[in-house]
Amino acid sequence: MTLYPQLILDALAKVRYPGTGKDLVSAGMVEDNIRIEGNKVSLSLLFDRPNDPFIRSVVKAAEAAILAYADENIDIKGRITATIRPTAQPVAEKLLPGVKHILAVASGKGGVGKSTVSANLAVALARQGYRVGLLDADIFGPSLPKMFRAEEAHPHMVSRRGREWIEPAENYGVKLLSIGFFVDKDNALLWRGAMASNALKQLIADADWGTLDYFLIDLPPGTSDIHLTLVQTLALTGAIIVTTPQDVALADARKGISLFTGEKVNVPVLGLVENMAWFTPAELPQNKYYIFGKDGGKQLAEELGIPLLGQIPLVQSIREGGDTGVPAALQTDTPTGSAFEELAGQVVEQVQRRNEQHPPTERVMIDTYKRI
Repeated sequence: MTLYPQLILDALAKVRYPGTGKDLVSAGMVEDNIRIEGNKVSLSLLFDRPNDPFIRSVVKAAEAAILAYADENIDIKGRITATIRPTAQPVAEKLLPGVKHILAVASGKGGVGKSTVSANLAVALARQGYRVGLLDADIFGPSLPKMFRAEEAHPHMVSRRGREWIEPAENYGVKLLSIGFFVDKDNALLWRGAMASNALKQLIADADWGTLDYFLIDLPPGTSDIHLTLVQTLALTGAIIVTTPQDVALADARKGISLFTGEKVNVPVLGLVENMAWFTPAELPQNKYYIFGKDGGKQLAEELGIPLLGQIPLVQSIREGGDTGVPAALQTDTPTGSAFEELAGQVVEQVQRRNEQHPPTERVMIDTYKRI
């Protein structure tokens, strides 16, 4: 007798699955892999779960049906495999669905003015008409509440869309969240890395950021658990690296750049900001004193082939603005205000160019990552 797949299917149609009462064929339980070699027949039956109580009895019934209805000489014993049907994974709800661009502001070391650049860049973007959010991700050293004159802000919970959300504070047209709003500002946080990472996730996922054109995330210095948590939680549009011109800062800036451009993270670096590029005293606005070296950031950007987004001078008004909570970017008619306004324009341009040249960034889907 000549064997062919339809003969086997006709036999399997005589077997009913006890869980539904349907026959194996109409229930879609016969996988499309029937193999016939002489009188040897092998195939797979699909089940929805590995602990299905009917697996063994159904396999035996299928063997008996093939022998009874196809050919009693078929070698089928032990050749029917029980396979678990692949299930479609639920699609995770996209975090921050109303946010167009997510930018990480990072540095290889502390003390280079990264938070100052983040605050003033956010304000400059808002003054140009963009909807902006700013997250202080420096869990152990939050400084943005003071820079935005929002130290007394106490974000509260609101009920929207069927759940409770943290309502960000807002000042100067920028939505703002920081762990500094929720802890005693005079006491140090004695948290392990996992606690800090969980706090960051909450500030991102449990806050109602709404619709934003730019969501800036001010990262802590270095390369830490916070950085890994961020790239695992959000698909970043790009990263902005802040440095000063001095060699020791540039060496650490390289590490910050390599963190994002590494194969496993693969986040585009939009460019480099050279902060404290020169010192200009208020009484001698035309003078430039290169206290930390000249054009170190510019040269590093050229060497690595990334854009130099701006050179921000070291002037007293920027420091005063950070201390008083009135960012220098608010005064666009001053040299410092103009510097941050130009920086914002460069960031917008580089984001647009990045979107034209690169596919959307994906979240890092790994559990562990070797620090760079």
